[in-house]
Amino acid sequence: MKDFIILGIDPGFSVTGFAILACKNNKTSIIDYGFLKMKSKDHLSVRTGQFYNLFQKKIKEYGVNQIALETSFLGKNAQTFLKLGYLRGILYLLSDQHNLQIHEFAPRQIKISVTGFGGATKEQVAQMILRMVPKLNELPKIEKNDVTDALAISICGLWENQQINRLKNL
Repeated sequence: MKDFIILGIDPGFSVTGFAILACKNNKTSIIDYGFLKMKSKDHLSVRTGQFYNLFQKKIKEYGVNQIALETSFLGKNAQTFLKLGYLRGILYLLSDQHNLQIHEFAPRQIKISVTGFGGATKEQVAQMILRMVPKLNELPKIEKNDVTDALAISICGLWENQQINRLKNL
């Protein structure tokens, strides 16, 4: 199986969760996870700059070669949806600048990867992630939710890569 390092991101203008998984020699490990907390009083340009700078650094530091995202959906607030598009655009820019593969996964696909059930609740997904990485319980609640989401997205990317590699080897 081909080795890879995947960066899963749950973008947000208040808190962005991220997780980096490495798959080397058929072994998977979590090499980094955390969150970027941004101040709502800061101008949008400042926050998008912070977002870009953090992920530019993570990509270089860990040799990331893939990015995983959840497909966006229009919720109750169109303005929030639009602003999240800025962050997603930055990730697509970083993908181009660093020649990375970028994958988007539907929420149902992420839930299946983590829990085996596409109709799982957000809480059920988080509980499964917390069972795998109990240390996340040390994070504050809001940040913990964003990090568990990012880990779930990374895991989905991991499973997807493994499936593709298996099919190529048939």
